[in-house]
Amino acid sequence: MTDHQNAMTSVQSLAEQTTVTPPAEDAALTLAQAIASAADDRKGADIRILKVVEVSYIADYFVIVTGFSAAQVRAISSSMLETAAVNFDRRPLRIEGQTEGSWILQDYGEVIAHVFMPDEREYYGLEAFWGHAEAVPFDAAS
Repeated sequence: MTDHQNAMTSVQSLAEQTTVTPPAEDAALTLAQAIASAADDRKGADIRILKVVEVSYIADYFVIVTGFSAAQVRAISSSMLETAAVNFDRRPLRIEGQTEGSWILQDYGEVIAHVFMPDEREYYGLEAFWGHAEAVPFDAAS
C-alpha cells in the first residue's frame, strides 16, 4: 500500500469511529421554555413564548409573563434568574426594572424575558407589536 492509500485508510477508519453529536436543536428555545416554566412555578399568568428571530435581530425568543403584584413580579423574576443560573450557567446581560417591580426585563441575548403587572402588559402590548412573530406553544403546569 502506498503512503497515500495508508493515509486515506486511516482517515476513513477514524471517520467511521467518530460519533458526531449534532448541536442542540434549539438551545435558545430550551432556555426560553425553562424560563417560562420557572415563571409558572411562581404562578405567573398568561405565559407566552414568541419566536422573534424571523422578524427581529434583537433576540430569538421573548418570554412574556404577568404577575399580579410587585412582590410576585419580583418572585417570578428571581425564579427565572435562578433557573437560568443553575440549569444553564447563564446570567442576564442586563436586567431592568427590579426596583419598581411593575415590569422587569431580563436580557439573555437570544432570549429576553418580560414580567409585567397587568396594566403595564396591556399598555406596552408586546404581543400586538410582535404579532407577526410565531407563538410557541407552552403548557403551564398549573
